[in-house]
Amino acid sequence: MASTQAAAVFGLKDPSLVKFQGFIDGKWIDAKNGEKIVVTNPATREELGTVPDMGIAETKEAIDAAARAFPEWSKTTAKHRHDILMKFFALMQEHHDDLGRLITLENGKILPEAKGEITYSASFLEWYAGEAVRTYGAHIPSPIPNSRNVTIKQPVGVVSILTPWNFPSAMITRKMGAALAAGCTTVIKPPPETPYSALALAELGRRAGVPNGVINVVPTQKNVIEVGKEMCESKIVRKVTFTGSTPVAKLLYGMAASTLKKVSIEAGGNAPFIVFDDADIDEAVAAAILCKFRGTGQTCVCANRIYVQSAVYADFASRLSEKVAAFKVGNGLEEGTTHGPLIHDRAVEKVARHVDDAVARGAQVLVGGKSIPNTSFFIPTVLSDVPADAAINSEETFGPLAALTKFETEDEVVKLANNTDVGLAGYFFSRDVGRVWRVAERLEVGMVGANTGILSQASIPFGGVKESGIGREGGPHGIDEYLNTKLIVFGGLGL
Repeated sequence: MASTQAAAVFGLKDPSLVKFQGFIDGKWIDAKNGEKIVVTNPATREELGTVPDMGIAETKEAIDAAARAFPEWSKTTAKHRHDILMKFFALMQEHHDDLGRLITLENGKILPEAKGEITYSASFLEWYAGEAVRTYGAHIPSPIPNSRNVTIKQPVGVVSILTPWNFPSAMITRKMGAALAAGCTTVIKPPPETPYSALALAELGRRAGVPNGVINVVPTQKNVIEVGKEMCESKIVRKVTFTGSTPVAKLLYGMAASTLKKVSIEAGGNAPFIVFDDADIDEAVAAAILCKFRGTGQTCVCANRIYVQSAVYADFASRLSEKVAAFKVGNGLEEGTTHGPLIHDRAVEKVARHVDDAVARGAQVLVGGKSIPNTSFFIPTVLSDVPADAAINSEETFGPLAALTKFETEDEVVKLANNTDVGLAGYFFSRDVGRVWRVAERLEVGMVGANTGILSQASIPFGGVKESGIGREGGPHGIDEYLNTKLIVFGGLGL
């Protein structure tokens, strides 16, 4: 697509951010087989453009390019990597509006949320620029005379990065930023639904001075299985990082196990959101709106099961329903729109299935409950009296569906909240300081929001327990996932 055509379709101030080719070893290239992925706007179902549908040949090329770039990049000083990441960060800020618009066009989320994601995405580059110069080793006292023990941190090597469509920019920078800061090189497989955000990041990395081969982007759709297999099983790759569903996470984890490489995974969630009878109901409702319906419910940490204590159940349900009924679904670029489309028809079908299942088991529809025919929009929905055996309690909905269940006691709701195979995030509202500590410690999740519905920050360790994943991203822990600790014992010192 010519740059003038891209400008007309995407409407960016800098149309050169839109790339229609993959990125390997500093070059923009097409797929050898000539195949294309058609990328559509989920709000309008109109074609935005195409990108190459790459296969195993291009994946191997990208891995080889990353391997060639690794020796030189890994030997650069931490200060040098810091400076490049800060240039990268500045470029993201400079093109903030364009990058946000790109997300809205290919993902569907409303423009204010998309711009918010760009701010969040860029913050990882800034954070890891700071962490790059703080990868300290240690001196460990030795029990052996005339010797000293020292540890140093070294980059693991080539990193495979596999990311989802719901945060097409932030899920890349959260991984890539840490990898680059540590001195690693990367091969990125973006989702076929949202490749343009990934390719724009590659372009900004190039402008920031990231050397050829350090960032490679391999779009794929038809060949996703063989590409994923190569990215996990290649002996050249030393680390795999993935964000996505638990079933896919298990598959990739098994592949990576063939060479016992380092793995970090952020998989599915099924977050409980608990409102106790001593909570500030206005705050709890506001947090539920933000936590449940941000991104039209398509976030891994959004509330999936909402438990409300019986004494405040009716009040909470009424206030929440009133707020949700005022939502306006539509194109995320249009002013006044509060919630955009779901990513595709399969997502719409899953929300509809969860609604129908809950209603068949006795739940009541307070608001919404329907999709808009022949579109990717589902009307934001509130269900009451959702029974424990409803599918929504065992499956992550990933859509604009708030499912309310009444509970009586603290012990009862903690057991309900923990009755799941996953444990990414959990939320609860209470003004009892003793209860706050008890429940926070008892919830079987990696992250707890106590009297808040927002967790995500570059400075915190993001990750889950049980089948929600392995390792942490962000915070002081995040860069360690891309480093090996080496022990050096100095003997014969004659001390």
